[in-house]
Amino acid sequence: MKTLSHSLLFLALAASGTAFAQDPHAGHGAAAKPSADPHAGHAKPKAKASAHDAHAGHAMPAAAKDDPHAGHVMPPKAKDDPHAGHNMPAMDHSAHATDPHAGHTMPPAAKDDPHAGHDMPAMDHSAHGADPHAGHTMPAKAASDTPREPIPVPTAEDFAAAFPVLKPHAMEHASSFNSLVVFDHLEGWNNDHGSGQAWGIDAWFGTDIDRLWVRMEGSRNDDKLGDWSADALYGRSITPWWDVVAGVRHDNSRENPDLTRAAIGFQGMSPYKFEVSAMAYLGGSRKAELAFEVEYDVLLTNRLILQPVVEASIAADDDLRRGVGSGLGHVEAGLRLRYEITRRFAPYVGFLHERKFGRTADIHRDAGEGVSDSRWVAGIRFWF
Repeated sequence: MKTLSHSLLFLALAASGTAFAQDPHAGHGAAAKPSADPHAGHAKPKAKASAHDAHAGHAMPAAAKDDPHAGHVMPPKAKDDPHAGHNMPAMDHSAHATDPHAGHTMPPAAKDDPHAGHDMPAMDHSAHGADPHAGHTMPAKAASDTPREPIPVPTAEDFAAAFPVLKPHAMEHASSFNSLVVFDHLEGWNNDHGSGQAWGIDAWFGTDIDRLWVRMEGSRNDDKLGDWSADALYGRSITPWWDVVAGVRHDNSRENPDLTRAAIGFQGMSPYKFEVSAMAYLGGSRKAELAFEVEYDVLLTNRLILQPVVEASIAADDDLRRGVGSGLGHVEAGLRLRYEITRRFAPYVGFLHERKFGRTADIHRDAGEGVSDSRWVAGIRFWF
């Protein structure tokens, strides 16, 4: 009997084990009609459920299962914002329209954004398109607000160093006294009227401002000394190009007594490099006489120079003993071509023509002399 009881108990347990294997929740408290959910009736932890459903545990209306944000408290206009209800850093959402990734944590694969993954401070991302380095930490020296030291105001010591006061004779200069002697022409000729020689000398001695001028000119005909003259003048520079001169003039004639007169005038270089001399001689039988001379150097080459010269004189009264009449007396024009072997020495050839006019021409005709003369000349020009 006892053995029979044990056998029945064993069969009952075996039958129970088979049913338990088929229903793992058998014996649990469940609804009369088991649910289709295999986990129905289990107490599920909230953390586990939230891993699959971000809204698990929220009280949601039956129709909200298609809205991922159902149950969230949202502002009246938040339904148009796909991120409504998310816990997002404070930022200007107005930039969201231009930056679709504003506020999102981007994965490493966001290689199309050059600043993806950068730790950037909150800023207006609307400027990010214009400045590719916006938000980057820049070196201190590249900052535009780096202070610059202003240029200091010059002091009295600075002005003294820049503009030193030069003491007299602090620097060595050339001698203040200078001189120049020019044999402007030393020439000879030979023509139908005979042979002869002529000379003209200009010299000065002194400083750049005050000078003593000495001039001499004359001629020699048929081996005899002809007429000659000499001027001794004091010159004062009034501009860099012009001097005022005053002194005496002495005329010597082979057949007539000497004549000494006062002289005053000016000389210098006019525009276009014409050398001009205008003198007035006062006294004697002529009472007054004006003499003009103009010459010009034409540089054909650096050494070959053509020099035209024109001289003229006008007397206020007749000087019959010396063959000079009132008015325009004579005009001489010359053309000399010289070659400067050195700057100090130059041989030349030339042609001269002289003609008498007015009362002076009449006096020479009455004496049986010609009123014009032309000649070829050759000579040298030098200075020291």
